[in-house]
Amino acid sequence: MRVAILIPSYNTGRLLKTTVLQALARWKDVWVVVDGSTDGSEKDAEDLQPEHPGLQVVELPVNRGKGSAVLAGAEMLSEAGFTHVLTMDSDGQHPAEFIPKFLSIAEAHPEAALLGQPIFGAEAPLLRVRGRRLSNLWAHIETLGWGIGDSLFGMRLYPLPALLQAFRGTRFARRFDFDTEVAVRLCWNGVPAINVPTPVKYLTAAEGGVSQFRYFRDNTLLTWVHARLLCGFFLRLPLLAWRTLKGGNPAKKVTLTEK
Repeated sequence: MRVAILIPSYNTGRLLKTTVLQALARWKDVWVVVDGSTDGSEKDAEDLQPEHPGLQVVELPVNRGKGSAVLAGAEMLSEAGFTHVLTMDSDGQHPAEFIPKFLSIAEAHPEAALLGQPIFGAEAPLLRVRGRRLSNLWAHIETLGWGIGDSLFGMRLYPLPALLQAFRGTRFARRFDFDTEVAVRLCWNGVPAINVPTPVKYLTAAEGGVSQFRYFRDNTLLTWVHARLLCGFFLRLPLLAWRTLKGGNPAKKVTLTEK
């Protein structure tokens, strides 16, 4: 197993440097994919490279979306010989202190996709918390309950071949739709899924909090995503039903103690 942390970033200001330093404190191989940022934050990450030889900063010339940034990074990591990638957002929401936990589970279950399952604090926007329940319900239906605890949370550890296979199965999943569509397609492809309870923090503006989420735009995109995935679900229903009868997601046997 060779694991790298992959951080896609777009205009997150000073938070990018903080996130990168927190990740480097727990793992040496950290790759940052700057998705056409215009705020100069990539310079903060590049300034860290002389003291951290495992830090790579990749700059994409045009903003193409989170999924495109992850795909670009995943392809480069695969070519560099890495076998797994741990994705985390650059905006400070994901806890770097949970990196060792994800790595420990991956060592025991290298074939599985580890899906962060958010534990929200009191500061989390209620609209966001409640709104994702509908997406989770549709993902549950589209996979016949394979085991996606949360379809939108971005802190995940993927086996790289499985992630790239999921990308090859669609010309979509290149923007905000990435986390949802890739999770569903991993399940369609029979990849074991383990849900990892993970705290999430929504930073205030005073803390430098930045959100690229746009309620109408991104919920419209998610509606389109699930409409497409539902069509794909019906085409795969016989196979999914057969796998469910055979026991479904083998990683459901993993106990909380193992996690």
